Amino acid sequence: MAEKIVAGNWKMNLNSTEAFALGNSLNIRVKDTGARVIIFPPALYILALSRMNQGEMAIGIQNFHPASHGAFTGEISLDQARSAGASVALIGHSERREWFGESNAFLKEKVDAALREDFDFIFCCGEPLEVREAGEQAAYVERQLEESLFHLTADEMRKAVIAYEPIWAIGTGKTASSEQAEQMHADIRLWIAKRYSVEVALIVPILYGGSCKPDNAEELFACPNIDGGLIGGASLNADDFCAILDAI
Repeated sequence: MAEKIVAGNWKMNLNSTEAFALGNSLNIRVKDTGARVIIFPPALYILALSRMNQGEMAIGIQNFHPASHGAFTGEISLDQARSAGASVALIGHSERREWFGESNAFLKEKVDAALREDFDFIFCCGEPLEVREAGEQAAYVERQLEESLFHLTADEMRKAVIAYEPIWAIGTGKTASSEQAEQMHADIRLWIAKRYSVEVALIVPILYGGSCKPDNAEELFACPNIDGGLIGGASLNADDFCAILDAI
């Protein structure tokens, strides 16, 4: 049975005062949810938030370089992230793909780095609007997985978490219907089963990452193949984020 996970991606939001206030509020309120809770703050705040953390949440890093060290000005290695208190990495978010040109091949390097460093990770996949409108979303997402993730062994794949994020529903206020979301999640699980086994497919958590909010979380989480959410804007508000936790 796949683990239930709710992760909050804060992206490039909040100053330090706001971030620490939110972290403190979540520390007080996130208790015995029955799901794994992860927050992805801006990297500047990881160390302070990890020192505040009372153990109810994991702290993740939004971006990292696959090299262990070197002349990569402005980048952060997983070893550095771990030393600051992070334990989970986000890989392949649509904004990294679109704005920073991260290719499927480069994301494969990141996946391999996470495994090499024994670092948990959430691998993001999803299609833009033009692909959805052309009815080619299944082939598009399957190719992302094939080129970045499905080179793993079965044992390695058991360590993966996948987040499906329809790009056309991120930050737009649009949300895929529960039927659209469930169909893609079911397809992803089927591809894992075909590539590996049904057993592996049932273990890998698949999260929904497209404008999940308190008013649609319960319906989305009721879908049999949706194991939680990668939450964007709603994770910046403690009331909203906790309401989504309640829904799972």
